[in-house]
Amino acid sequence: MAWCILGAAVLMLSLGVDGAGGGEGGGAGGGSYVAAVYEHHLIRNLQPKVSLSRQEALEHMNKNLDVYEEQAAAAAKQGAHIIVFPEDGIHGFNFSRESIAGYLETVPDPTAVSWNPCSDPTRFPNTEVLHRLSCMAKNNGLYLVANMPGREDCDAQTPPCPPDGRYQFNTNVVFSANGTLVARYRKRNLYIEFEFDTPADPQLITFDTPFAGRFGLFTCFDILFYNPAMELVEKLGVWQLVFPTAWINTLPLMDSVQFHRSFSYATNTTLLSANLRVDAEAMTGSGIFSPREALYHHARAGEPEAGRLLVKTLPVLDSHRPDLMESRTGPPLPPTFSGEQESQQYQQGDGECQRTVPEGRGHPEEPAAPSSPFKAVMIYDHYAMVLVEGAEGNLSVCDNALCCHLQFRRRTAPQELYALAAFDGLHMNSTYYVQVCALIRCSGLTPQTCGKAIDHADTLLDFRLMGNFSTRHVFPSVLGSHMQLDRIDHSGWEGRGFYMTRHGMERGLVTAALCGRAYDRDHTHTAVRGVI
Repeated sequence: MAWCILGAAVLMLSLGVDGAGGGEGGGAGGGSYVAAVYEHHLIRNLQPKVSLSRQEALEHMNKNLDVYEEQAAAAAKQGAHIIVFPEDGIHGFNFSRESIAGYLETVPDPTAVSWNPCSDPTRFPNTEVLHRLSCMAKNNGLYLVANMPGREDCDAQTPPCPPDGRYQFNTNVVFSANGTLVARYRKRNLYIEFEFDTPADPQLITFDTPFAGRFGLFTCFDILFYNPAMELVEKLGVWQLVFPTAWINTLPLMDSVQFHRSFSYATNTTLLSANLRVDAEAMTGSGIFSPREALYHHARAGEPEAGRLLVKTLPVLDSHRPDLMESRTGPPLPPTFSGEQESQQYQQGDGECQRTVPEGRGHPEEPAAPSSPFKAVMIYDHYAMVLVEGAEGNLSVCDNALCCHLQFRRRTAPQELYALAAFDGLHMNSTYYVQVCALIRCSGLTPQTCGKAIDHADTLLDFRLMGNFSTRHVFPSVLGSHMQLDRIDHSGWEGRGFYMTRHGMERGLVTAALCGRAYDRDHTHTAVRGVI
């Protein structure tokens, strides 16, 4: 699970989209491939703290694996070369160290052992789940990525081996199209997962494919840390990333599709993001994100809980296949989103939003005098804020060394309250260091409502948002009404500041954010449930 708060009300709404893809499994596809992600409606163990026998645990896991089998076949029929399933999707979550024991399987290191569980199911004992996953990949002729609880036996008398004589890991497994186990990743950054151990020798894990070259692998909470997420991109040059997640959504800054789109855009990578669908835990939102476009799904409030398969044709991005690689010179182009109208292009004018008068309106009102800064809590951190008032204006607000600047112009009457927010510090005073500049819709009409969750808006705003970030890792995002991603017109460094612009939005603005991660200033990142 990841940096998301389970607390303030989070509504789950549709961001439309039925995936479609093409191509033959196993081929390079002339510079493209077909990827699938499945947002899985988890069949839960409702008493995860109660220990089960191995047979009882298998009976539970097989119910989820039955669904996986159906979806792998459906993806293969649409020409998918690879399918990604979510974190915790086979077994669930909220276990104790003891109660998950019946679910554990030994996952051998594929760099040391060549093994096809479908063809050789008895080589290792108690590996029924690995066998089923391997056969799904083999029978459907596609690469398959899944998450499961793994174990490794050790000598309880030899520290740091746990007293029960085994390590327990949150484990991603990857099978090739013939069913061979080709990669194993053990989650490095655990999120209140007391049933699992942190690997003593954390590794950067990649796997190579014949259709698209190299992919990197990490899990949920890992995306917020330099190791492994940014290390894969910056040190190994991996630009295609596989991301099983069990993401708890929180507004206004960290909804699943909002941040995952932002990560893909900022790093110029492809991100295959598969989430769970568990309404009781505010979990939904999966996508196939590339630097230029995205296909995603976010469940609707009141919509029956169900899974969703997304399938999309993607260009190959990989340094190990230069013959298939897209041009990566310069910043990423503004993204587009499947199933949505293309927004009109931003008109650049000396770095500022054009102050044109919307059709059917008179001259803009005079800018209002800036209001006084105030403090408000957003995602449990104390932000400095200033109200965004009037028809247009220039505002600034600072927190510690970070100063955020906003130029804005409303294209609709000011009936909703907005604030410019800044935060520069350790999240929750003890975990990881963030610098945030955000333009947010307040949930009401008073300053006390700024920073609280709200999912919809009617106000159309043109804006330029900028901050003097001390980190080079800045993730921009624009979230429109009803959880619809909106495009960024321009973004990048200008002098000592990072900026983004948006002009001509066709839906109300919920959040525009520049989220900086100062990885070198992190402290511990022990998570408490519901507070990340």
